[in-house]
Amino acid sequence: MAVDPIQTPPPPQPRSNTYLFSDPLDSHPLWFKPDLFLSPNFDSDSYISELRTFVPFDTLRSELQAHLTSLNHELIDLINRDYTDFVNLSTKLVDVDSAVVRMRAPLLELREKIEGFRGSVDSSLVALKNGLEQRSEAAATREVLELLLDTFHVVSKVEKLIKELPSVPADWSNGDVNLAQKSVVSNGSIENGTNVRETQSMLLERIASEMNRLKFYIAHAQNLPFIQNMEKRIQSASLLLDASLGHCFVGGLEHRDESVIYNCLRAYAAIDNTSSAEEIFRTTVVAPLVQRIIPHGSSGVAAGVIWRWT
Repeated sequence: MAVDPIQTPPPPQPRSNTYLFSDPLDSHPLWFKPDLFLSPNFDSDSYISELRTFVPFDTLRSELQAHLTSLNHELIDLINRDYTDFVNLSTKLVDVDSAVVRMRAPLLELREKIEGFRGSVDSSLVALKNGLEQRSEAAATREVLELLLDTFHVVSKVEKLIKELPSVPADWSNGDVNLAQKSVVSNGSIENGTNVRETQSMLLERIASEMNRLKFYIAHAQNLPFIQNMEKRIQSASLLLDASLGHCFVGGLEHRDESVIYNCLRAYAAIDNTSSAEEIFRTTVVAPLVQRIIPHGSSGVAAGVIWRWT
């Protein structure tokens, strides 16, 4: 049995001449925006209340009725365009329930497989994260252990190098051959006083470089118990280095040995203790020079000058 198409409703009321001769792209007033009706947050009450502040109610009603008529025409055109398929839709939907039942079992099975696969992936991801965290912790622990091991080796090396220095610091500033023979260098050779001072200054520079390296390690691991237990050894080595370096620098200044002075200054710079070098230079060179220039019998001004330089 054939079904008649939907009857087209009567045409809308005729519009004014302004509407007939206006631009088709501007068929609606500027204040009327049909796109707002499609917004998910559209509120009819707020929309009407906002427009009523500057649009008369009759004008708004007529514009909405015209838009409704236009939508009805579009709906009818869509239905008539696919009318045959729309009518035959009921004949094509045969045995839908059985088809749904047939599809349900495979879909449920597929869903179970996907959930199982998802669970295995989640467990693998958790295991991978735990493994990465353990690896990161192990790497950090290994880094700390290597730092402590390097610190121990540097402390032992500094102590060993300090033991190679002469036991009596006055031996360094004495250039006699007999005193030079008492100083035994690392290679076992016996040198004169000048070579002894130079060798010892080079050794002190090497010790100072190791002490600078030791300070770097301590700064990165100063709160660890292992470092705290080694503080006495580190302080003792630092005091011995300062004393030995001071005697060597004094000897170099007294004998005007440029190599010794240069090595000692490099050592002071390595341990960041240039103030001690300045004090030794002030008391060893500047003060005696001022005393020779200004006689002791001068007034208290001379004493003040000496005190200022020293």
